[in-house]
Amino acid sequence: MYPETKKRSEKKPLEIPKRLDIISGACRFVFLFIVVTQFSVNWVSGDLIVRKIFGPEVPTGKYKHPSSFDELDNGDLYLAYYGGTGEYASGTVVYGTRLNKGDSHWSQPTKIASNPFRSLGNPVVWQGPDGLVWLFYVTRFGGTWSTSRIKVKISRDGASSWSDSALLTIEPGTMVRAHPIVLQTGEYLLPIYHETGHDTELVGPDTTSLFLRYNPSNKKWGSSKRIRSDHGNLQPAVVQVDDNHLIAFCRRGGGYEPTTEGYLIRSESRDGGHNWGKGENSSFPNPHSAVDFIKLHSGRLLLVYNHNMNDRTPLTAALSSDNGKTFPHRMNIAAGHDSFAYPTAVQTTNGKIHVTFTSQERTQINHATFDENDLLSKPQDK
Repeated sequence: MYPETKKRSEKKPLEIPKRLDIISGACRFVFLFIVVTQFSVNWVSGDLIVRKIFGPEVPTGKYKHPSSFDELDNGDLYLAYYGGTGEYASGTVVYGTRLNKGDSHWSQPTKIASNPFRSLGNPVVWQGPDGLVWLFYVTRFGGTWSTSRIKVKISRDGASSWSDSALLTIEPGTMVRAHPIVLQTGEYLLPIYHETGHDTELVGPDTTSLFLRYNPSNKKWGSSKRIRSDHGNLQPAVVQVDDNHLIAFCRRGGGYEPTTEGYLIRSESRDGGHNWGKGENSSFPNPHSAVDFIKLHSGRLLLVYNHNMNDRTPLTAALSSDNGKTFPHRMNIAAGHDSFAYPTAVQTTNGKIHVTFTSQERTQINHATFDENDLLSKPQDK
């Protein structure tokens, strides 16, 4: 969602730091570029497998963005996205598709949420520890995303069928992007954000990130305090380090003009996610694009982001072994003259790391898989 950072004709030639290059050697880089941007064939190496899920050939509208997925209890992967003729088009709806365990082809997408009078966007699909599958998404009531509210559906049969929708938030401009996490208390923490302003080229400086807290015992929702920053922040992704300590990375606010001061916003909570410190610039560049941030089975933290201040390329994975203090191991998932954006990351039961993201002007959804050891084997970023 939101405009590309620059028109394609205005983009500068891509420069990728050598220390972050996914593979060495000019020939191998050209091969990666062809495969990742065109997906005429699958690319497989010891580090990474990247496959196209589908693109404009699937008749759900040219626009397919952003994707969210999760592993279900039976080992299937279930993915949702919103489709239509464009980001702000009327009649956009949410579609779902499934990759059955052991299969290599995703099912034909089917409509799982729609509204005859409003446009929908930003689905998030997630299975809770009790087996319920949750579908969060936004309904846009006006011309910009600052008119949106969050709605929710649940499935009790592994995403085969869905309940009616319920309104989760009533404040205009509330939206969702990243997976919930299960806190050590057993509560669910859902990252959301409140976007202000009615300019599609500018995110208001008072845009904030926050978290909805759900108690599965009494089925009640609450809200955290907000993450505030100098130029606004949105689309938080969060991990819990210990009982009280949580870390969130957020997309930066502001405009889309070229900048030398565009960084991911980082905030921390020291009371279990109720209150949050001021959002400050991290060391990671951010081209006004979404990120994902998860805790792996090993306890290491994985950040997936665009290592660029102005263009949504490359898409990079970074790994921390010290609870988010440093992220020395890095690897590019996709790179080239395209936009590789809006990642969703999941580590499945077998330990594989899966990342979905969009490309080709948000008309194509892609699926990358790799191992944690592939990242650990990368030279440390000095």
